[in-house]
Amino acid sequence: MRAAPVDEEPEGPFRALPPGLHAQLRPYFADITEEVVEAIRTEIAEYARPADDTYMQGVHRGVDHALQGFLERMATPDTDWEPVKATYERIGRGEAEEGRSLDSFQAALRLGARVTWRRVNALVDAGLLPRTVLGAFGEALFVHLDRMAAATTAGYTEARMHAAGELQQRRSRLVDLLTADPPASAEAIAGLAHTARWPVPRAVAVAAIDSAALPVARPIVPPEFLARFDMQPGVLVVPDPEGPGRARDVAGALNGLPAAMGPAVPLREGARSLRWAAEALGLMRRGVLASTGLIRCRDHLSTLLLLRDDALVDAMAERWLGPLAQVRPPQRERLAETLLAWLGSGRNANEVADRLAVHPQTVRYRMRRLEELFGRRLADPSAQFEMQLALRAHELRRRAPADAAE
Repeated sequence: MRAAPVDEEPEGPFRALPPGLHAQLRPYFADITEEVVEAIRTEIAEYARPADDTYMQGVHRGVDHALQGFLERMATPDTDWEPVKATYERIGRGEAEEGRSLDSFQAALRLGARVTWRRVNALVDAGLLPRTVLGAFGEALFVHLDRMAAATTAGYTEARMHAAGELQQRRSRLVDLLTADPPASAEAIAGLAHTARWPVPRAVAVAAIDSAALPVARPIVPPEFLARFDMQPGVLVVPDPEGPGRARDVAGALNGLPAAMGPAVPLREGARSLRWAAEALGLMRRGVLASTGLIRCRDHLSTLLLLRDDALVDAMAERWLGPLAQVRPPQRERLAETLLAWLGSGRNANEVADRLAVHPQTVRYRMRRLEELFGRRLADPSAQFEMQLALRAHELRRRAPADAAE
């Protein structure tokens, strides 16, 4: 028997095999199957389950299927590969669904090929087969191995991607559940968290992220975080936000993106944390708060309180700062600045002068003008408190650029 030339097609090595070789080999393949199964059982830890008859029977069927399929391709090189391919894709999907890596399966394929090659060499050495068949046989064997491995990997990858997509969908739904208002039940959160493979923490903080600033490649966040970047604002749920290293983890995940993180809250109050974060993000867009990097709501509570409702701020300013409208704008700003400093310094002209870097006499002049405008209200503690709030809100809003995005 002489081997024919090998072409570049996958079936080429099989066409190069001498006619009838498969029939000569078939009587030996039952023994080869047993030897391959024993090698796999003893050399690959994942398959070392001698006490599990059902499992070992499955391994035996798998080896027998692979070797019989190889013989069939030797007999008919043009046999449709698609059914065989589909079989190994199913095996790959099964490995993925069982949560195993492909390392052990691929190792079993390689080991099976080595044992088969060794046994055929032994048949040649014993004079039962001509040595001229070894080259084409070896190439055909390893082409078959490569195609089985490729099909298995394709099935495995498809299943992993599908599982990852389903897992991400569950985690996205969990973000919605954690930030729902009214809040979801603890049982609903725990149930979805289990299927999303998310350990339930005692507390969470929610960060709001400017989705318009997100790069094309979405941020890679630690697996214990939950994220949704497909909405505006983007949302990041941080478990146990006060835990060690959490601040570093959040900063690393956001990598300088404009974002605001709400307060740490119990698990069912994520909506409150997100609401504060979204309000702070809005102030970042307006330029009231720093517009780059991560800010924490807990560091800006008074600003969030004062600027939560623009209409309310306007009404308070009109109610308590109305007399300033009688003054031209440049002087109006100087008087407002002086009044705020005076209210915050115990009405001490020298301290106000230090704060504003002006002469005390300038402060006294301005205060006389303010007394003319406000009269007895300047001596009323309740009025002083309201005026201080209105002036502080006015100062915060004045910081925002005129063309800042709303």
